[in-house]
Amino acid sequence: MRSIVVVPTYQEADNVVELLRRLRGANPDVDVLVVDDSSPDGTAELARAAGEELGGIDVLVRPTKDGLGNAYRTGFRVVIERGYERIVQMDADLSHDPAALPSLLDALTDDVGLVVGSRYVPGGEIPHWSIHRRALSRWGNRYTRWALRLRITDATSGYRVWRTTTLLRAGVLDLTAVGYLFQIEAAYRVVRAGEGLAEAPIIFTDRVRGESKMHGMVIWEGLSHVTWWAARDYVLPGLRHAIRRRATTPPADEPARGR
Repeated sequence: MRSIVVVPTYQEADNVVELLRRLRGANPDVDVLVVDDSSPDGTAELARAAGEELGGIDVLVRPTKDGLGNAYRTGFRVVIERGYERIVQMDADLSHDPAALPSLLDALTDDVGLVVGSRYVPGGEIPHWSIHRRALSRWGNRYTRWALRLRITDATSGYRVWRTTTLLRAGVLDLTAVGYLFQIEAAYRVVRAGEGLAEAPIIFTDRVRGESKMHGMVIWEGLSHVTWWAARDYVLPGLRHAIRRRATTPPADEPARGR
């Protein structure tokens, strides 16, 4: 199957060339699409130069920066039109190791439509994170898994391999999340669509160069939306069913009509 890596970028001039070289070295048969949000630091120009050197790399520049989710959806539409059957998501900050990609691709078996690179399955690691950050990430993922009845341990991971047919069946192109919430919403759509999920271990390396785009509002956005989705899809339907059942059930001392 034809495979391509979609890499959204913004202000990644310090990392993008090294990422592309490592990707090409570890995965010579996988193409790459860099989706750059008009980075003022020259990220797109550096990516184009690397593409001319390495081959199999294309660069798409969007006019404005309007969120990770929108960048992915733009990239997905382009590569789907080009006929790719497997689509990889990967961050540009070197936190996702290109050498792990073959194992993620191998995990995309016939009954699996989405493989998530997980930090929380055996073999997965997060070196150099503080105890506080580890606890926050684990608690958030456990809450998400419980509330949305997900079958994965790392719903927030952005290192993923999609089967194109699953991406389309799950309606990922129609999602509205623009930030890191996109990762949770996409996995949840896969579950709701009845498609198969799997996890493969990854070692997540924290950003070395550049500034992190994660902040407190991103975490709050994720938890608040997860709570609403759980209430909308599981709690409220159960309450409505209980109310309808109570309204149509005769009292114990009143015989049912027609008997």
